[in-house]
Amino acid sequence: MLKIYKSTERGLERLDSITNGSWVQAIDPTPEEIQKLIAAGVESDYINYSLDVDEMARMERDDAYTFILLRIPIHRPEADIPYSTVPLGILILSNIIVTICRHDSDIFRALADGKYRLLKTGKRYRMALYLFLEAAVRYLTSLREINRTVEAIEDLLQRSTRNREVLELLKYQKCLTYFATALRSNEVMMERVQRVQIFSYYEEDQELLEDVLTENQQAIQMTNIATELLSNMMDAFASIISNNLNGVMKVLAALTIIVSLPATVAAFFGMNVDLPISGAHPLSFVAIFGIAVAVTAITTLVFYKRDWF
Repeated sequence: MLKIYKSTERGLERLDSITNGSWVQAIDPTPEEIQKLIAAGVESDYINYSLDVDEMARMERDDAYTFILLRIPIHRPEADIPYSTVPLGILILSNIIVTICRHDSDIFRALADGKYRLLKTGKRYRMALYLFLEAAVRYLTSLREINRTVEAIEDLLQRSTRNREVLELLKYQKCLTYFATALRSNEVMMERVQRVQIFSYYEEDQELLEDVLTENQQAIQMTNIATELLSNMMDAFASIISNNLNGVMKVLAALTIIVSLPATVAAFFGMNVDLPISGAHPLSFVAIFGIAVAVTAITTLVFYKRDWF
């Protein structure tokens, strides 16, 4: 899908063709759309880099262009791993800025909906910084959602003897691993951007880059903390599940003993030998039943006192 935007006096408007000062947004482009991008001056290698899900963040610069690859978070609830990262290619040419990504993202919608009042498609480098900033904000938002989900799973684990909740935690541990790897590569790329000073023309751009680095560092710290807590939680709840299972087995064993006691008493008096009160006494059945009830009650009381229930 190919979308073209340009800032006007009325705000950000969508166009039908690529013009000077426009923002070309390519999301999982078709072969025909790729050809249109190539005709606009985008090299095919950079399109392939942006669509390769395994590419890491980096920057390449020449006199005619600046290419930046940034890894951004995506949320796919239906996937085995609900939170992951994908590369976003940002190509700054002499007259346009092009973003290429395999998946749609809230980052694009936020910029297209006018979240940043000072966003101008003609100011290409500043727009790239807004993409950096929005990506860092989305990482923080996703991390908060992961933490809330993990807390909900934690409540279930406290009374669970199954493996389902532990497997859910493992799923989110993978998400955090993907986030940590992507955020570190983004940090390296942004530090290089800061060293080469491609955003040093305006003081506002330098301040915005500092904000981006701060947000990205905060996301890295949150990811590290969440990863460590989740790892410790999985170890602790693995022991809790084992203890819960031991408790269930203890209760079942105690119940088995209690239920077997009346049958044991009846088995003794059912033998074909002479036993006390086993004759034709009118109260013999009541007496035997009372013995069975008494033995069961005493055993139940002992188990209760020992906290076996």
